[in-house]
Amino acid sequence: MRQWLCLAGAIGSEVGGTLALRAANDHPAWIAPVVVGYTLSFALLAVVLRAGMPIGVAYGIWAASGVTLTALLAALLFGDPLTWVMGLGFVVVVAGVLLVEIGSHRGEAWHDGPEATR
Repeated sequence: MRQWLCLAGAIGSEVGGTLALRAANDHPAWIAPVVVGYTLSFALLAVVLRAGMPIGVAYGIWAASGVTLTALLAALLFGDPLTWVMGLGFVVVVAGVLLVEIGSHRGEAWHDGPEATR
């Protein structure tokens, strides 16, 4: 459970850092939250990996969630475009991450040997 909370924190801080980066285009004072957000995000992602979550799963969830949340929030906060094609892209990315997650569990059985899959 702790690793999932840390992953959520990593996602939130990365999204916050990225939105702050967008805000820094107009107001340079936002650079400090950019640095804090990205630093915290990578530190929390490292905690998740140390807790044993496979990197393909952790990074996939982190990246897909970050892209989706950043685009949605940028549309709300900054008026960035949000199209149906982007929405379709979000669905495809999330589906891909789910397949990686499901596949990682099947991979555990494969590493245990053929008898583990029976």
